[in-house]
Amino acid sequence: MKKSFLLLISLFAWFAVIVQWVLMYKNKTTDLAEMMVRFFSFFTILTNILVALYFTRQLIFQRLPPWKHFNNPGILTAVTVYITVVGAVYQVALRHIWEPQGMQKLVDELLHSIIPVLVIIFWIFYEQKQELKWKSIPVFLLYPLLYLAFILVRGAFSGFYPYPFINVTDLGWPKVISNIILLFSVFVILFILFIGAGKLIARNKERKIPV
Repeated sequence: MKKSFLLLISLFAWFAVIVQWVLMYKNKTTDLAEMMVRFFSFFTILTNILVALYFTRQLIFQRLPPWKHFNNPGILTAVTVYITVVGAVYQVALRHIWEPQGMQKLVDELLHSIIPVLVIIFWIFYEQKQELKWKSIPVFLLYPLLYLAFILVRGAFSGFYPYPFINVTDLGWPKVISNIILLFSVFVILFILFIGAGKLIARNKERKIPV
């Protein structure tokens, strides 16, 4: 069952990312180099690639030395929080601003809805919840922090911002900073919820184990 779940999520994630690249390439309005930079400027794309790498590694490369750090306690929780934010932000802030059709609609649903839900379900059943640690939260927040730093610095020079809520040109710095604070609050709250829930589930399981 676990291997089937790993395979399903891996295939969905790789399929969605690759097809999204093809669709973006077909509809590109810039040269290839700029299109590639913009493609990898989306938190959705980077996080779904992270999901694809994590689940492929769990399925195939689990015992290879270069991948051992992916086994560290809490890595699955971090990946789950990241992809949960992808889904939540899309549903709340982005879904209403466009109406994709055809293959783009399918890819959109995979990237923002189906994959996040599958990863959350996988976390519920397979995370090593007894190993989760509160002190991991600051480390796990580095990924979104570095992402936002890159996007804001590059946006200041290129004028391209992948998401409207961090578009400094349109919104100005005060509003963007406010949005970033709100976004990071979501990350922190989700990490607290996932780690807290994980510890609670692990504790309850330990109490049910007969001595």
